[in-house]
Amino acid sequence: MINYPGSKLPDIGTSIFTVMSALAQEHQAINLSQGFPDFNCPEPLVELVARYMREGFNQYAPMAGMPVLREQISLKTEKMYGWLPDPGNEVTVTSGATEALFAAIMAVVKTGDEVVVLEPCYDAYAPAIRLSGGSPIYVPLALPDFSVDWDQVKQRISSRTRLIIINTPHNPTGAVMQKTDMEKLANLIDGTDILVISDEVYEHMVFDGQAHFSALQLPALRERSFVISSFGKTYHTTGWKIGYAIAPPALTAELRKMHQFITFSTATPLQMAIAAYLDNEAHYRTLPDFYQQKRDFFCAQMQDSGFEMTPSAGTYFQLAKYDKITDEYDVAYAKRLVQEAGVAAIPVSAFYHDKTDHKYLRFCFAKSEDTLRTAAERLSSL
Repeated sequence: MINYPGSKLPDIGTSIFTVMSALAQEHQAINLSQGFPDFNCPEPLVELVARYMREGFNQYAPMAGMPVLREQISLKTEKMYGWLPDPGNEVTVTSGATEALFAAIMAVVKTGDEVVVLEPCYDAYAPAIRLSGGSPIYVPLALPDFSVDWDQVKQRISSRTRLIIINTPHNPTGAVMQKTDMEKLANLIDGTDILVISDEVYEHMVFDGQAHFSALQLPALRERSFVISSFGKTYHTTGWKIGYAIAPPALTAELRKMHQFITFSTATPLQMAIAAYLDNEAHYRTLPDFYQQKRDFFCAQMQDSGFEMTPSAGTYFQLAKYDKITDEYDVAYAKRLVQEAGVAAIPVSAFYHDKTDHKYLRFCFAKSEDTLRTAAERLSSL
């Protein structure tokens, strides 16, 4: 009989995203759980992929990413945030933002280190921290607006703190950090060796006239941060899994050591197509209005549903508070909605390490109006 080794992540099973999507498929429900659009990416982008495939760009890309794409990322960063990173030593293309997160954490976190994580949070953070030998130190975001309590963050910092992970715009809550938040973080870690991962994959989805403030815009943070972005979110191509990380040369060198042994490189024709399409500045400049219209439409359609909808400040996710409808645990209620209303959402307790339940569900509104209307009608009919 084989004695199999114990699991490195014994308390982690199938993710709630997989569970809810499978339930949605089983019950033929509208899937507003996972964060992916139900509409296609821009047709010119598809044509560019086909073009570069035909032109022979079908072999391994350079490990750090196609030079033309890294140059375009650098130019786009200057347009957006007023700072031009070195495409050779500060920009790395990765197989999705999740790989960039994993590589960054593995690059700098060692056994015994602590990483401050603000929760609710993206579920990939903690497993990567633990696999690197570190310990996640959780700080809850403050209700009802899911803002950062920097005094609490300060209290959780210790001599073992290696890294702080921030996420703005924030998944799952849609909260957006302000310039003052970045300044408080910079002041908090000034004079220390603490590093930062700034997860900014929803950077082009900030609403109501606000602007996304990047860690790259503050020199005191830029010199100690990995800033991570996602073309999948920006171009409605989540299945392409193309992201990137911007970091100072010393941090980039360490991230690339991890990246070369995780995926080594990312699909060449996709990189070439995105590099060419990045000249279309109008696409990402108009993305806030594009998604704000969807947010507003969905919230308006949900007015008679009984859910409390405080419009999301960013991302393509909308939280819905349901405590006036039922006191059920959010996982149980989400599963019941799939069966009885034919709509799948994500229970927000899944984003807490201890499954804290504040009676919120997360809906993805990166969908067509017909999809959102039908989902709202089903939820309102309960």
